[in-house]
Amino acid sequence: MSRSHNPFGARASITTPSGDLSLYRLDSLEREADARLDGMPMTVKIFLENLLRMVAAGFASEDMVSSLAMWGQKPIEDRELPYAPARVILQDFTGVPAVVDLAAMRSAIEREGGDPAKVDPLVPVDLVIDHSVQVDAFGTATAFATNVEREYERNHERYSLLRWAQGAFNGFRVVPPGLGIVHQVNLEYLATVVRIVTEESGEVAVPDTLVGTDSHTTMINGLGVLGWGVGGIEAEAALLGQPLPLITPKVVGFRFSGALPMGITATDLVLTVTEILRKHGVVGKFVEFYGEGLSSLSVADRATLGNMSPEYGATAAYFPVDDQTLEYLKLTGRPEEVIRLAEQYTKEQGLFRTDHSPDPEFNETLELDLASVEPSVAGPKRPQDRVALPDVWASFADAYRDAEGDPHEVEVSMEPLQDTGEAAESVRIRHGSVVIAAITSCTNTSNASVMLGAGLLAQKALDAGLRTKPWVKTSMAPGSRVVTEYLQSSGLIEPLERLGFHVVGYGCTTCIGNSGPLPQPISEAIDEHDLAVVSVLSGNRNFEGRIHPQV
Repeated sequence: MSRSHNPFGARASITTPSGDLSLYRLDSLEREADARLDGMPMTVKIFLENLLRMVAAGFASEDMVSSLAMWGQKPIEDRELPYAPARVILQDFTGVPAVVDLAAMRSAIEREGGDPAKVDPLVPVDLVIDHSVQVDAFGTATAFATNVEREYERNHERYSLLRWAQGAFNGFRVVPPGLGIVHQVNLEYLATVVRIVTEESGEVAVPDTLVGTDSHTTMINGLGVLGWGVGGIEAEAALLGQPLPLITPKVVGFRFSGALPMGITATDLVLTVTEILRKHGVVGKFVEFYGEGLSSLSVADRATLGNMSPEYGATAAYFPVDDQTLEYLKLTGRPEEVIRLAEQYTKEQGLFRTDHSPDPEFNETLELDLASVEPSVAGPKRPQDRVALPDVWASFADAYRDAEGDPHEVEVSMEPLQDTGEAAESVRIRHGSVVIAAITSCTNTSNASVMLGAGLLAQKALDAGLRTKPWVKTSMAPGSRVVTEYLQSSGLIEPLERLGFHVVGYGCTTCIGNSGPLPQPISEAIDEHDLAVVSVLSGNRNFEGRIHPQV
């Protein structure tokens, strides 16, 4: 396609805290393409801005822009649109194959007498190592150090490759092991809401957008940054500067009103939302939250909802930029010029939400009064199977009514799992015995209110004389070191540790099945008597066998 360096006369200059920049003004489409921006979802506006730049780069036609600009005024035909994210984020499990592919391409070019350095990322790439740590040691103060040591022993070759890649490729950064989970690192550190990219004609301010090689990349939508998970080949294409094909988006509006009652958490809300959206059907669609209820939700709460997009089937679930976004950027220590640019750009482009913003035109709409949300858990085998807290016992009993194997208790002799100094003892386990209890996953460990609540509950449990059962493998794997710091400063790390929830690592651990082996006596009893045992965790997926093959 031919280039148009200034499609629709959209390119303009803007003076910002970061200097004079260019931008592709969306309001030019109101003049030149009869667009009605006030009636557009923020998601569609972001795609339109991206399309304008794709026209300038020769990847899209002005007709594509004109068609999408008619959103809310007439039906828009489905067509393939080019989409170029501003950056790519990887984790080690899926990122290592991408690095190997890039290295192989360099080798092939060198064999043919070419310049291997020509194979280089054209957009910024961050790879966060978080998928390799396993819960081998637990329940002791030395668990973290032991697990990190074993992680390096098992992954020395892979980590050496990633260290090489960081030095060999431009714009390729690696976040080393033991610092956090990719999505939480992205939320707390990497994302900027607005980015500055370099084009032939100079520096341009654009919305921060991304794709990642992990399905829960969608967590970043809670910060007003549009992002979702893709396959490895798509990620490689994106980092090499090739736009990804995107079918004309379908956007489901989800209106929030009211506020969550006291004591109701973001976890309760996301399980409710997951149940609603699974029933409605949002596979392959974008969800956008709107309404005055958003002002009562922190970015941490929003990130919890964005994180579980894969569980309810949406491509992404987007929260527009607003005052809560700016407060979070300040809270997490983003530079002042980054915060000011984010505010200035989003307001200039009509991408900033307030309680007085007009309701956009969506393909479909849903509504939830936040005051109606009740305490909930999900189980026994699927994240969308929400159970109200008062109904947990009945649900639990029903789940094990037809369990195979001997339902009677099995006696097991074993050493205490936690560092209590107690002697070996005989314990009894049966169908429904909880053998793993894990505070895990960026879904919840990114939320301070939930984590502080866990610490307070641990203290109350100790005050009531409660103790962890000796056969339960306990662990805590925060999504970032910030979590440990505020638990320590609030005095809540100690009660968690007294119940066996010592930090075992800063990574995905139990949430992705890296829960490590169960103690041998427990493992043997489960196999010998065909016991149906349980894990209780704060992760986003509770499919049977995912947490541990015996659970």
